[in-house]
Formats: sequence, C-alpha cells, structure tokens
Amino acid sequence: MSKIAEGLLYSESHEWVKVDGDVAIIGVSDFAQSEMGDITYVDMPDIDDDVTAGDDFGALESVKTSSELIAPVSGKVVARNDALEDQPEQINEDAYGAWIIKVEMSDKGELESLLNAAAYAKTIE
Repeated sequence: MSKIAEGLLYSESHEWVKVDGDVAIIGVSDFAQSEMGDITYVDMPDIDDDVTAGDDFGALESVKTSSELIAPVSGKVVARNDALEDQPEQINEDAYGAWIIKVEMSDKGELESLLNAAAYAKTIE
C-alpha cells in the first residue's frame, strides 16, 4: 500500500503540492514512484521558466519506464531540487521529502481543482 501524506494536495497525474504562501512545492506521490521502480533520471525546468497547469514540465525516467511530469499549477519556477540530478533515487527513498520544483503561483484558484489526501486515495485504490 502506498503512503499518502495528509495536508498535501494531489493531481490525478500523481504530482503532490505543498502550499507555502504563494509558492507551490511540487513532487511526485509515493504511488507514482512505486509504480515506476528505481528512478534513474529527473528532467526539470530551469529557474525562471514558466509552467502551465496541465502541461508537462519535465520527466522521470526509471529502469522500467519514462513518465512526463504534469504541472498541477501555473506560475514561474523559483527553485529546483538540483540534488536530484546526482541522486534521483531520493524520490524512491522519500517521495514526500524529495520535492522537484517550487513554483510561484500565478493563479491560486487552480488549487481548487486538486484532490485532498482522501480523494487521491480513492483514485489509486
């Protein structure tokens, strides 16, 4: 059974969002990393790049597959977790500790389309 962290928001494409003021901290769920297997590469946007909710902003590669990362919110990338370039396995070890990017949101209303932990749990049953 995959872990689902309370207090986060989730997209149906398995990204999680932690809201910190106007900044969305974005990663992938424990379910997503367990389905992918050992993650070997993380493709991330650059700082100051714009991301749009519903569009891909990068990708994860594993020994089994490659999967696009879909932005749960729109805005400007203000930070990226460069440690994942050398240690992508951090996502396998702690999916909720290994954030991928931080986005200054341009429309906080987009958060309303995301799922809470209970609703997300139903999507992966």
